[in-house]
Amino acid sequence: MGPVRMTRAWLAVNQKNGFDCPSCAWADPDDDRHPFEFCENGAKAMADEATTQRVTPEFFARYSVAELSQKSDYWLNKQGRLTCPVILRPGYSHYRAISWDDALQTIAKTLKQLSSPDEAVFYTSGKATNEAAFLYQLFARVYGTNNLPDCSNMCHESSGWALQQTLGVGKSTVTLNDSRARRSYFLESGRIRETNHPRMLTSLLAAKRNGATIIDINPLPEVGLLRFKHPQEPMHLLGNGPGFRIGCYRCVSTATLR
Repeated sequence: MGPVRMTRAWLAVNQKNGFDCPSCAWADPDDDRHPFEFCENGAKAMADEATTQRVTPEFFARYSVAELSQKSDYWLNKQGRLTCPVILRPGYSHYRAISWDDALQTIAKTLKQLSSPDEAVFYTSGKATNEAAFLYQLFARVYGTNNLPDCSNMCHESSGWALQQTLGVGKSTVTLNDSRARRSYFLESGRIRETNHPRMLTSLLAAKRNGATIIDINPLPEVGLLRFKHPQEPMHLLGNGPGFRIGCYRCVSTATLR
């Protein structure tokens, strides 16, 4: 994006006069916003969304579907954003660029041919912004269905159902304020919090400063718990040292617990 363009985008992420982060869109309360209101995953998602790289029709004329299938996800992502709709017609080996009118007519024709709106599934990526996802689900409901799975729904469907059956509610029963006031934390293995739950690290930091003891049941120490650098505290980002250590960390092997 370039340093100037990237800085402008970062300063607008999760701000009241900006836009929601395409990663998790979880900002602090309005009275506690910071200039950098996002995590590492948010920075990566923002860089992907605002990239200046573009995939033109010439790209699809060069690479067949078979060739593209052999490329890595990283390589495909680095090519940039689509500049127009494309379609793979029966018997063809390459995607072909089409106009927006043709794309919308193709979609409308398919939807009109269904015997019931519930035969359609309106899938979205978890990277879709909240604004785009909101408009998309409105369209699906006007069409007549609520079949709106996305990758987040697919990830949490099983855990939400299990929590509903055991606790009576399909989501967390603890608020952030409650978590910051805990005196001890027991964390299970396999979460990789610095990647999958970066916001939780801020709450862990607040809890540690309040005197909490953090016990992680994990045979492999996670870097995020040992060398956490808070993005909203510039002094912790300086230097090549270990960064701010949460402390009171214990690595307990599951084998030892048995």
